[in-house]
Amino acid sequence: MENWLSTLLRTVVLFFITFSIIKIMGKNNLSKITPFKLITYVVIAIIVALISLDLVGNTVFPFISLIVWVSLSVTLDYLSIKSKWLHDFINGSETVLVQDGKVMEDNLMKVKYTGEELLKELRSKNAFSLADVEFAVMESTGDINVLLKPDKTPITPHDLKLKVSPSCEPVTVILDGNILDEALTQRKLNRQWLEVQLSNLGVSLDNVFIGQIDSYGDLYIDLFDDLIKVQQPQVKELLYASIQKVHSDLLSHSLETNDAIAKQMYNNNANKIKTMMDNLEPYLLR
Repeated sequence: MENWLSTLLRTVVLFFITFSIIKIMGKNNLSKITPFKLITYVVIAIIVALISLDLVGNTVFPFISLIVWVSLSVTLDYLSIKSKWLHDFINGSETVLVQDGKVMEDNLMKVKYTGEELLKELRSKNAFSLADVEFAVMESTGDINVLLKPDKTPITPHDLKLKVSPSCEPVTVILDGNILDEALTQRKLNRQWLEVQLSNLGVSLDNVFIGQIDSYGDLYIDLFDDLIKVQQPQVKELLYASIQKVHSDLLSHSLETNDAIAKQMYNNNANKIKTMMDNLEPYLLR
C-alpha cells in the first residue's frame, strides 16, 4: 500500500511539474517542431516517467537531469531569438528546392528527398504541375512552402483594384443553447439584441447549437434539428438593392422629363447615389 501511495503522489506532483515545464518552454505545434525540440521533449518525458515509476535508485539525480535539460532548452530558445546564426545552428535553416522554376537537385540530395516525394509535397500545396512552381523552400521544420508563378497565382481583389471591407474574427455568442455574455459584450451587443435576431429568424434559443456573429455584424446559427432550414437575413443586400432602385428611379425621371433644370437635378442626384453605391458596395455586398 505504501508503494502504491508513493507512486500516486509522485505521479500527481510530476504531472503539475511537467505541466509547468511545458508552459515555460512555450507553445509549439508538435507537427511542426524541429528535430532538436522533439528530442528535448522525448528526453524530458522519459526522465519524468522514470521518476514517476521510481525506476532509479536516487530521485535526486533524475531531477537534476530534468532541470538541466529544461534550463538548457529555455536558454537556447532565448539565445536563438537574439542570434540568427545560433538559431540556424540549433534548428537548422531553410533549404531551397525549386528556384526560378528549376529543381535544385543538389539540395534535394541534402534533405534526402526524391523527385517523387517533392512532387507529392507540391501536390499537397495545390501545385499539381511543376511548371506552375516558381519557388519552393523546405523550412527547418520539414514543411515545404510553395510560390506559384505570377500567371498561376489566384487573382485577389487587390489585383483587380477592388475595395473590400475590413474583416475580423467571428465571435461565438451561443454554444450548446447557452448565451455567452462576454462574447456579446466584446461586440458591444446584449441579450436583447440577440433575442430580437433569433425572433426574426423564427428559432428558439434552446434549439441553437452554435451562433456566431461575423465581421459584418450578421448572426449565423446552426440548429440541433438539422431538418429545420433557417433563412439567413439579407439586410445589407436588401439595403443595397433599395439604393440601386433609387438610382434607377432618378435616371428614369431624368429621361422622362423635358425640363432642363429638373433633368440636371435628377442627373446630379443620380451621380451622387452612384458614388455612394460604389463606396458602400464592399461593405454591403460580399
